[in-house]
Amino acid sequence: MNTQNTALMERTPFLLPDMAADGGAGFTKEELAEDIDGLQLGFQRVKIPSGGQVQFELPSDDPDNPDYAKYLEGVIVYSHNANTYWPTGEDYDDNTPPACQSMDGKLGYGDPGGICADCPYNRYGSDTKGTGKGKACKNQRIIYLLRSGEVMPIQLSLSPTSITPYSQFVNTAFVSRRRGVCGSVIRIGLKKKNNGKDDYSVATFQKLYDFTGEELARIRAYADDFKEQIKLILEQRTENIEAEAGNGVEMVRPARTMPSNEGHFQVGTAIDGDRNGLPL
Repeated sequence: MNTQNTALMERTPFLLPDMAADGGAGFTKEELAEDIDGLQLGFQRVKIPSGGQVQFELPSDDPDNPDYAKYLEGVIVYSHNANTYWPTGEDYDDNTPPACQSMDGKLGYGDPGGICADCPYNRYGSDTKGTGKGKACKNQRIIYLLRSGEVMPIQLSLSPTSITPYSQFVNTAFVSRRRGVCGSVIRIGLKKKNNGKDDYSVATFQKLYDFTGEELARIRAYADDFKEQIKLILEQRTENIEAEAGNGVEMVRPARTMPSNEGHFQVGTAIDGDRNGLPL
């Protein structure tokens, strides 16, 4: 038996929570969608650290004592682009809302608002920090990473310098094999780089193993259902941002409908396990 097959047999089973559970009450997706209308789900938010650090900082039960991890392992169940612009050029700050933001990286709301591809702040050289190289608008890739045995994915925001490595990884590990990103368990790490002036951190990506057979079918069903929920939530947030911005930018959206699945969040229980989770 070769080493690769041995590793696959000895790997710890990946536990998928049952976000389909409705407690036997028979609540429909439409009813649950109404309950979360206008609310933000409690994703743990993780950012690429600054200063060349090679550990991720994770929220814990004690806000003053976060957890740290060298690697993040799990399944990417969804990802999307996002743009944010602060006139001061500062990075993300919970206490300072951006002047303009886009939930999909295509259409921004606020000041200046409009089509992101045409925005002068979304061009290289517009960086207000005076480097003459970067963009004033911060481009991000938001990744929802489901870790084994956890109820909800964590939300990892890739900084601009980590988007290219992620794109290269997806092209090599998935697109070239005509395989969706949710079909494999991956590992995300960090490495320190220097731009000639400052140290900064860049994400690294590695595919650990592929799901096959029933495992693959279950994780695909889970990811498909999760995508639909997140798309609805992002649409709701965009509507809120648009209303607050009030800049007259209009976006044509499809009718808000939930995927047909016999009226329930039925995506299976666990991969190689029977852990129950919470409804989305």
